[in-house]
Amino acid sequence: MNHTKSLVFGALFTALIIGGTFVKIPIGPVPIVLATLFVLLAGLVLDTTWAAASVGLYLALGAVGLPVFASGGGIAYFSGPTGGYLIGYLVAAVAVNLISSERVGSIVRDSIAVVVGSLLIYAIGVPWLKVSLEKSWAWAIANGLTPFLLGDAIKAAVALSVFTALKRLYPELIPRRPRSE
Repeated sequence: MNHTKSLVFGALFTALIIGGTFVKIPIGPVPIVLATLFVLLAGLVLDTTWAAASVGLYLALGAVGLPVFASGGGIAYFSGPTGGYLIGYLVAAVAVNLISSERVGSIVRDSIAVVVGSLLIYAIGVPWLKVSLEKSWAWAIANGLTPFLLGDAIKAAVALSVFTALKRLYPELIPRRPRSE
């Protein structure tokens, strides 16, 4: 993908993540949001640099106070109950990309990538939730993991479906990297 096209797609994914944040179900200290779908999809579609840049821009916009997070914006959100999930987005997008690095790769590799990406969001978000609210592990898992599993499985399946369709319909849009030796 050329630089201009990459820039446009990176900005598009930032906008999609922001838009997905506003599609939310408030269920407790951490709302269910559609943003994770676009984080996973950014990792699948963009190259590593642009996947990280897209999510990083989203986080930076929120950090400077723009209301792009589920409950607003500002640097304080990174120390609050959702801070770990926000940082997890960046880690997940990069991990999804690195695992699914072979753009002609299989659906198995891409599936593993989105599962690992989702798990990384939880791996950072749940402990952060526990510490930030000074709760027990049982409480953090019950409130920061369990309610999200089904929805995140659906979002991962949708991300895979969209990515598979994009590869088939618009192969020139998906960056290809040489096969690792």
